[in-house]
Amino acid sequence: MRTVVPTQPSGPLPDAWRACVGTGRMNLALRADYRDSLTQVQREIGFRHVRGHGLLSDDMAALRTDEVDGRTYTRYASTYVDQVHDYFLSVGIRPFLELGFMPSQLASGDDTVFWWKGNITPPRDERAWVALVQAVLRHQIDRYGIEEVRHWPVEVWNEPNLTVFWKDADQDAYLRLYEATARAVKDVDADLQVGGPALSPGSDEWWAPFTDFVTSRDVPVDFLSRHAYTSGPAQHVPFGTYQTLMPPQHLLEQFDAPRRHVAGTPLAGLPVHITEFNTSYRPDNPVHDTAYNAAYLAPVLAAGGDLVDSFSYWTFCDVFEETNVPTSFFHGGFGMLTHRQVAKPTYHLYAFMARMGRDVLARGDDHLVCVDPDGRVTVLAWQPVGGTDAADAPAEHRVSLSLPVPAGVPAAFVHRERVNEHDGNAFAAWRELGRPFSPTARELDLLRACATPATSHAHAPVHDARVDLDLVLSRHEVTFVEVLPVTPTHHEGLDDRRALGVDDDRLVAPHERLRA
Repeated sequence: MRTVVPTQPSGPLPDAWRACVGTGRMNLALRADYRDSLTQVQREIGFRHVRGHGLLSDDMAALRTDEVDGRTYTRYASTYVDQVHDYFLSVGIRPFLELGFMPSQLASGDDTVFWWKGNITPPRDERAWVALVQAVLRHQIDRYGIEEVRHWPVEVWNEPNLTVFWKDADQDAYLRLYEATARAVKDVDADLQVGGPALSPGSDEWWAPFTDFVTSRDVPVDFLSRHAYTSGPAQHVPFGTYQTLMPPQHLLEQFDAPRRHVAGTPLAGLPVHITEFNTSYRPDNPVHDTAYNAAYLAPVLAAGGDLVDSFSYWTFCDVFEETNVPTSFFHGGFGMLTHRQVAKPTYHLYAFMARMGRDVLARGDDHLVCVDPDGRVTVLAWQPVGGTDAADAPAEHRVSLSLPVPAGVPAAFVHRERVNEHDGNAFAAWRELGRPFSPTARELDLLRACATPATSHAHAPVHDARVDLDLVLSRHEVTFVEVLPVTPTHHEGLDDRRALGVDDDRLVAPHERLRA
């Protein structure tokens, strides 16, 4: 049955999906491969903020000490922080500041996380931590101006409910850190935006204590943050991990959790930021490289903006080293882009979203339809997938729509791009190439070519100010369709029947070409 799409939009398409994107630790932003990737992402998608770990970790050297003649000298250094933030702003993206991890000079213990050893212990001297936070913020204001830095949200720590990220997952210690840090931020400038608690999935029991603490003590909180993943326990293999997945709807339910848990409290109505989300929380799970990942996330991007103010895909590229340096070109990394900027199917999902029209005409289980003021209609369609318990998707999926076009337009140009198990799928091509650990220059060229979405186009007739669109989607496909009103231009003396190689018949029933 063909779905009749309304002629009038229901409202603008929320763009919470592009409000922020995740990254590996801040030090990686000093690398050429990382910068090449973010430059491409900004050119073709365009996120507003970027969030990652390690702003205050030792490899960013924001805090330096020196021992001379038995005396300790302290300096707040900005050498690397400036290079990173200068670069971000140069490509049109602002930092979403995550304050962590603990510099070794301030740490109360030696517990660390990740291959690069981010320290997860509370400060042994709270006043020294506050001084560092304020010094970093004041330097940013001096360098970029207060009006700019007020656009940078400040998040206190990362997943303190997990013992791997916060010593013993000590809730009382985190609440003390949050209070000291939030007050320190506001002492620098009352309009800086500070929030937390950046909880991992499965952390609902933290919301009530956090809410009670900040409200009873009048602690500043401008936004709430948490993370969302739908994968089960890690099943380890050499240099990799496999996991089960819950259905995509579980991501949306996690997005909605903060507002549910603070409903009826003074925190109700605060902005909610999902500062990390993906299918798997592992940086070595092959699902991230697949067309399945894109099809899985399509309904989340289409609907997530109804629930939260931002949801940040973790991460934009594979320059990422939490479990050590990757050993293979495709390795299940979080990134939308591999090393050397080969696009994965999920990258194309985001690029398609970036080209959607301004206003929403329709949303369904397998489609999103938008329109621009000039009558351009865009369609994002996907094959629904349902997690591990419904992993066997059929070979094809059909989406049939009746789309409105401006009155009086005789025809439309229909352009389609698609990504699936074969088309626009560099991971599939890499497997066909024999899974090279480190592709040659020629193999990289081939992978980039194979990562390009397949395209088709047609001249479609208009009947009663509508175009019928019948799409057949391959397994795990995400497809983007652009429908532009066509007003024929008269060319004096032009007769296609007299031109060799011109197929005049293709204008007879052109919409049939989109069925392939």
